[in-house]
Amino acid sequence: MIKQFRVKTNTRTELVDITQAVQRMVAESGIRSGVCYVFVPHTTAGVTINENTDPNVGRDILKELNKVIPFDDNYGHNEGNSAAHIKSTLVGMSKSILVEEGRLALGTWQAIFFCEFDGPRERRVMVKVMKD
Repeated sequence: MIKQFRVKTNTRTELVDITQAVQRMVAESGIRSGVCYVFVPHTTAGVTINENTDPNVGRDILKELNKVIPFDDNYGHNEGNSAAHIKSTLVGMSKSILVEEGRLALGTWQAIFFCEFDGPRERRVMVKVMKD
């Protein structure tokens, strides 16, 4: 079964820690060992796993993405959000995380982040937990 939750973003680009929401869904599934799939059904957003201890890491990621893929760069797409589409493609819209003993098998410093590239908006995150 696929579960969903919503993420509300507040700025044009933003990383939102969704680890606890995903972990709740893993716990609710009752699956002790398996795989958790996290999918973002949007063409201008993504999902990544990275450090959650120092907020500067997320800021640095967005700063560099914005530097490499600027918002205004003579893009052909007429909606004005081509940079968001490119960032979404590079970061990716899904992640697979192992589940062991009913918990996400993330490293000590790791967290799951929803990546907003065309906000602010309200977005959906889909989660499926499957048994080994």
